[in-house]
Amino acid sequence: MLLLDYQNVLIQSLLTERFLGGSPVSIDQVVSDFDGVTFHLSTPESKTKILISIALKCFRELVTYGAQDVLEREYGPYIVSPEPGYDFSVQIDLDDLPTETEAKEDLVRRLSLLKRNVMAAPFERAFDEFATLSEAASRYTSELAPQGAKEGGEVMAIHYREEEAIYIKASHDRVTVIFSTIFREETDRIFGKVFLQEFVDARRRVLTLQNAPQVLFRNDTPLELEGIPGLKTSGDDKISYVTFVLFPRHLTLQRRYDNISHIQTFRDYFHYHIKASKAYIHTRMRKRTADFLQVLNRARTENEERERKTASGRTFRVQG
Repeated sequence: MLLLDYQNVLIQSLLTERFLGGSPVSIDQVVSDFDGVTFHLSTPESKTKILISIALKCFRELVTYGAQDVLEREYGPYIVSPEPGYDFSVQIDLDDLPTETEAKEDLVRRLSLLKRNVMAAPFERAFDEFATLSEAASRYTSELAPQGAKEGGEVMAIHYREEEAIYIKASHDRVTVIFSTIFREETDRIFGKVFLQEFVDARRRVLTLQNAPQVLFRNDTPLELEGIPGLKTSGDDKISYVTFVLFPRHLTLQRRYDNISHIQTFRDYFHYHIKASKAYIHTRMRKRTADFLQVLNRARTENEERERKTASGRTFRVQG
């Protein structure tokens, strides 16, 4: 299976070329990413000042979950007023870059991870809430724990696509991440169910995967989302829910960064492999059809009426 990159490769390659000695040129490039995210790279003031802007459908929701703090932590001195039509902007002066090569490469990496970092805010908040609730619950037995520690934190909803969302809820012993996803075709739902069943089977079968997060797939609304305002339901049952249960071993500081990066790309990873599976099956079907046509062509009988020539060159027909 193919793991998708967390960073935007076009931004990474363009900035790497500019940072490592490429001659300054005018830039005005719009870059599309997964989930309807749009970047704009431009040089509105001068060729040595690159403005990078991002537009997300769910940016206002992310700000309520601490996205501004995460962005200031990652891009503090480079933040400028947002470009019109975009939600957030940073500006890089090529004449004022770090001198060390490693520092330049780290800056390129952080800039190419702009989408990942802004989307990480609710996950970081949920992980912090888990730590707080876990510490509070450790002072009590399960029966005497306060109601707030038992129920956990609020459900954070991120409506990052037109009809799909991510829901995150922290508890004292886990963090639950729920993806709502739309299947436009019934065959996609079947492929998705088979694909996710392999997650479950591999977790049981492979010893090294037994510590992986629990994965659940269902068509009805999960219990964690009961009472959530604005929860969309589809009359023709096109909406399904994929639930990841992250346990304390997945929420340590050492694993936090990678786990947030992995789980963010799940929806794109999931639908990419459904489409790849369908394309592979169609390719096999076309090849099998071509093989059948070759067999039929070889089985075609020869023409019974054959022409022969005499020694003098005359032609006569032989009825076979």
